[in-house]
Amino acid sequence: MNTLEDIINLIDEEGVEFIRLQFADIFGNLKNVAITPGQIERVAAGRFSFDGYMVFGEGAAETLYLKPDLDTFVILPWRPKHGKVGKLICSVCTADGKPYELCSRGILLKNLEAVKESGYDAYIDPECEFFLFHTDEEGNATTKTHEEAGYMDVGPVDLGENARRDMVLTLEEMGFDIKASHHEKAPGQHEIDFRGDSGVKAADDVMTFKFAVRSVAKGFGLHATFMPSPIQDAPGSGMHLKLSLYKDGRNVFNTSEETARYFAGGILQHATEIASFTNPLVNSYKRLDKWKVSKKPKAERNLVVVCEECGERSVEVRFPDPSANIYAAMALLLRAGLKGIEEKTELDDVKFHGLPGNLKDALLKAHDSAFVKEVLGEEFTDLYITEKLSEWDEYLNKVSDWELERYLLKV
Repeated sequence: MNTLEDIINLIDEEGVEFIRLQFADIFGNLKNVAITPGQIERVAAGRFSFDGYMVFGEGAAETLYLKPDLDTFVILPWRPKHGKVGKLICSVCTADGKPYELCSRGILLKNLEAVKESGYDAYIDPECEFFLFHTDEEGNATTKTHEEAGYMDVGPVDLGENARRDMVLTLEEMGFDIKASHHEKAPGQHEIDFRGDSGVKAADDVMTFKFAVRSVAKGFGLHATFMPSPIQDAPGSGMHLKLSLYKDGRNVFNTSEETARYFAGGILQHATEIASFTNPLVNSYKRLDKWKVSKKPKAERNLVVVCEECGERSVEVRFPDPSANIYAAMALLLRAGLKGIEEKTELDDVKFHGLPGNLKDALLKAHDSAFVKEVLGEEFTDLYITEKLSEWDEYLNKVSDWELERYLLKV
């Protein structure tokens, strides 16, 4: 574990001149503020404040504080070699140092304590897909790609190969253990698999992964997007999560497939209630619709599966996408799995009628869920649903290109 002295020494040795303090809003969007090294002791003591309502809305606390996790300190490899930049991931706290109700990282930490009280440590192995698109002359993102590569194709067909290679090298320099990288099914679609970790570090790694991928892509004149379904009639991007529970350093699922099936059953049992958090965009349901069509007739039963790889058993959750707030999503999935173990919810016995068909239906399921409010807290849940319903209304009121093409000349 890093101490403050360790970080101060590293800052001095490496010539770090700026440190980014990063944290998440309720949707999992990355926020940050930069400080100079002279402020690190004040920040580590939890005395760095910001305007809470500017991030969490008008009803939020006026002044909130950032509490950095010293173990998350890393130097950004793509920044200048002279005047280097480091970063720390933070939780959000109130003036008395307590976790803030709208901090999703704090919510995950609280739920990880519940996992530990049940006698387990949680291990999460994520798989994130993303698209690389060209930017225009002004640097704005487009949905254009000049490649036609497919699953595991190689260059010169795979034009994103060089960018993906630099992403892998950058991530390794930041401490990631990269398992594999390859082109995915759709033109411009890629996947980089990295070894997971336990507890909150697994979620922090997803946040850092997305940040690094976007940053490296920009250096190639590309835009990396984790939007679930940016291209019509093309496969969407998912974020499969492989979950395991450990006790005394051993994978419980390896010794008891029954426990793994109960854990998976609990997740499937609550999948409709948590979908608005694992699949949080209007666009998310376009990916799920394509996925169901491509996987028929067993699509719904492939959402949560017990799998085994290299002798290690895990529960793979396939419906989340990379636009999710990983902290909130992970808290819900772990607690749903624990509930499945407690109630002995056999996976094959779950009466599952499918995921919601759109974001509004998913939000209404979450609104009626006592389970979601227990895990995330009423204040977080209510604000999230309110903001997302507003997003849904905005979507409905938008006149789309499809409507104009379909109706403008005919009606």
